[in-house]
Amino acid sequence: MTRRERAILYHLLPAIFWALAIGGSLIPFAFDIPRYAWGYIPIALVLFCIMKLGGIQRHTSSVNTCFQVALLIGIASYWLPTVVFLILPAWVYLIYINVFSIQSITATLIGLATVAIWAAVFIRLGWIANPWAEFFAPKNAWGWIPTGAILLAWLGSTIVRRNLRVR
Repeated sequence: MTRRERAILYHLLPAIFWALAIGGSLIPFAFDIPRYAWGYIPIALVLFCIMKLGGIQRHTSSVNTCFQVALLIGIASYWLPTVVFLILPAWVYLIYINVFSIQSITATLIGLATVAIWAAVFIRLGWIANPWAEFFAPKNAWGWIPTGAILLAWLGSTIVRRNLRVR
């Protein structure tokens, strides 16, 4: 592959991945527009978590970032309860860049517990409904279509950009 072809693919493939992700994110709108309008908040929070995790340098402390990511994912779980399972791939990434520790696990659990305590208070006061009562409800599965599409687009574009770097 020539240098010019690599440069074209370096810019074109991520754009295609993101265009497909945006198209895939609109699928739930075809079925239930009014109910799902708030379903895009978890996508924004998950993308912000990816940016936070991507900013961690190798061989540095990840405790503050783990706490912040856990808070954001806990907040996103209000709209998509099963998004809390994204903590596991985040931990795998921290292991990969060699910054995972017991303090990271503790910070993540404290972040999730903070959201759980505040959610319990707000539910008890009647300020919010309890979406976690139907954790694995089929209606919540629709939220994984745009979230998964965005995660796959980010993963695909990251892999393409790292492998096709023009040197």
